[in-house]
Amino acid sequence: MQFVEKFKQIWRIRTLKNSILFILSILIIFRLMAHIPIPGVDLASLKDLFSRNQMLGMLNLLSGGAMTNFSLIALGLGPYITATIIIQLLTMVIPALEEISKEGQAGYQKIENYSRLLTVPLALLQSYAMIKLFSRTNPPIISSLSTFGIFNTIIVMCAGSIFLVWLGDLITERKIGNGVSLLIFAGIVDALPLTLQKALVSFNTAQVVDWLVLGGLAVATIATVAIVTRGQRNIPVTYARQIRGNRMYGGMDTYLPMKVNQAGMIPIIFAISIVLFPGLIGQFMSQSGVVWLASFGHSLIKLFQNQFIYGIIYFLLVVAFTYFYTNIIFHPGQIAENLQKQGAFVPGIRPGGPTSTYLKGVSQRVMLTGSLFLGLIAVSPIIIQNIFKMSPFVIGGASVLIVVSVVLETLDQLDAQITMYEYEGI
Repeated sequence: MQFVEKFKQIWRIRTLKNSILFILSILIIFRLMAHIPIPGVDLASLKDLFSRNQMLGMLNLLSGGAMTNFSLIALGLGPYITATIIIQLLTMVIPALEEISKEGQAGYQKIENYSRLLTVPLALLQSYAMIKLFSRTNPPIISSLSTFGIFNTIIVMCAGSIFLVWLGDLITERKIGNGVSLLIFAGIVDALPLTLQKALVSFNTAQVVDWLVLGGLAVATIATVAIVTRGQRNIPVTYARQIRGNRMYGGMDTYLPMKVNQAGMIPIIFAISIVLFPGLIGQFMSQSGVVWLASFGHSLIKLFQNQFIYGIIYFLLVVAFTYFYTNIIFHPGQIAENLQKQGAFVPGIRPGGPTSTYLKGVSQRVMLTGSLFLGLIAVSPIIIQNIFKMSPFVIGGASVLIVVSVVLETLDQLDAQITMYEYEGI
């Protein structure tokens, strides 16, 4: 009932209604482009390869499902996401970039422009690597291309990735969710009917109990992701009282929120990049004319095809990158300094250095829960697949994390928009 009332409320606000319709039209354009394949690709062999390779399936997820068709936007938003991560890391180690990031909205816009510029060379490199990889499979997914054909395909794929970044910016400007996240969300939702179809085709009455348990696990996973995504540790903060003339200022009690999962999806993306790299190197080595090099390539491929070893490495990398990335974006010293400048303090903790130490300790404890959560979410498809032996329909933890996070973020921004319109009396 509350949902229906909220929907009616949104529909009564003309600007908000137009924004939602505009975003839906952008998502339709995105899905149409994802189904326009580039000529010269064996789509049947390509889909078979993705169904057998866990990591390629995850890359397909980040591309919004466009890689399985080798479409005009086959690269998806991968180059832009990679560029954004690289620029964020460089901002922490290059003083000039760090100063730019502190310039407010203008600095944020400059950093974004750097990310977009870096997206172009990364898209060119990734498209060339993808063409070479798929042309060397057995049987070849991409037929022999001339030099001009390779150049033309690379330009088309690069342009498709940049076009997606532009579509994401158009969505973000409407202030109803993040454009990049919504595009990935649309790709996941678009693949859901096909996944359900495969599940129904492979349904066996002897596995009814397994399917019921699997459904319960799916609901529990969604609920857990929602709780952890919303979860935060509130650190109490008190502002000192100041008396100026006959007026008293400050003396307010508030809190500093510290999210359980501060890193979001970034650690999983980092881990995917690392785990995928040895397998790709093995693919290239296995086709070498040098015997020992080809043998090493086959051994490398076989090693990472072992689900147990792959799962352990993947889990440990996600946990490690969660600590790494959170330490980069969370600065307890800077927070403690800002609190001291504003005349605020954590009750029972001295301002300055002790506050910084306290915040760092709390962050490390909260981060442990967040990192283990992300690690389990990342490897959940492997665990469930090995338990239930149901490869056609597996709970994708990363997919659930993206979907739930995007839905919660979008609902929050919708509520903020509604509140703003009510406040302005529109």
